[in-house]
Amino acid sequence: MIRLYKILSCLILISLMVSPMASAMTAEEIIQKRDSNEYVKTAIAESKMVIVSGNREMIKTMITYVEDDHALTLFTNPRDRGTKFLKRGDDLWMFFPDAEDLIKISGHMLSQGMMGSDFSYQDMMESDQLTDLYAFEFLGEEELDGRPCYVLEGVAVEGKQVSYYRRKSWVDKERFVGLKEELYARSGRLLKVMNTKKVELLEERWYPVEAVMEDKLRKNTRTEFCVEAIEFNPEIPAATFTLENLR
Repeated sequence: MIRLYKILSCLILISLMVSPMASAMTAEEIIQKRDSNEYVKTAIAESKMVIVSGNREMIKTMITYVEDDHALTLFTNPRDRGTKFLKRGDDLWMFFPDAEDLIKISGHMLSQGMMGSDFSYQDMMESDQLTDLYAFEFLGEEELDGRPCYVLEGVAVEGKQVSYYRRKSWVDKERFVGLKEELYARSGRLLKVMNTKKVELLEERWYPVEAVMEDKLRKNTRTEFCVEAIEFNPEIPAATFTLENLR
C-alpha cells in the first residue's frame, strides 16, 4: 500500500509539472510566432487568383512589391494587363490603362470585392501584424485536417482600422501558421471564411502559399489564392511606390 501511494504521488507530481508546460504559451505568444512566419516586411511575390462564381471561373495573375506599409500590385494576365494597385499607408489607388484613369479607393468602396474576388480592398490595406490589430484570447485546442491547432479569438483593438471586428483563428501548433479563419462583423454575423490549403518552408519560415476565401454574404463564390514565387527582404527602389510610377 505504501509503495502504491508513492507511485500515485509521483504520477500526480509529474502531471502537475507537465500540464503547465503543455499550455504554457499565451494567446499573444502564439500570435507572435504566427506573425514571425506570415508577416512580410519587404517582399516581391508572383501570385495567381482564381475567382469562382457559380460555373464561371476567372484567372488573374500579378506581381506584388511590398515594403513596410507600402505595396504595388501589377496585374499580368492578358485581360487585366497594365491594371495597377498602389497602397501607401492608409491610402489606396487603382490605375486602369484603357481609360488612363487613376482612382482613389475609399469609403464604402473598400468593402467591395477586389477585381470581383472574395477579398475586399480593405483586406489589402491591413499590413500590420495581427498582434497590433487584435487582442487575442486562447479558446482551446482542436484538430483540423489532421493537424493539431491552437484555437484563438481576436477582437479588434480600439481605434484600429480593420476589415473584421472579430476573428476566430486555428493556428498550427507545430508550424505556427493560420490554417483557418472565421471573420465576423461587430454584430456577430459571419462574413467570410478562409482556409489555408498549402504551407511551405521558405527561407526558414513556414509560409501559407495556397488559400481559399469564401464570402458568406454571396452565394456560390470562392477565391483561390496561390503564391507561385516569393522573395523575402529584397532591395526595392524607393520610386516603386510613387503615384508617378502608377501611371
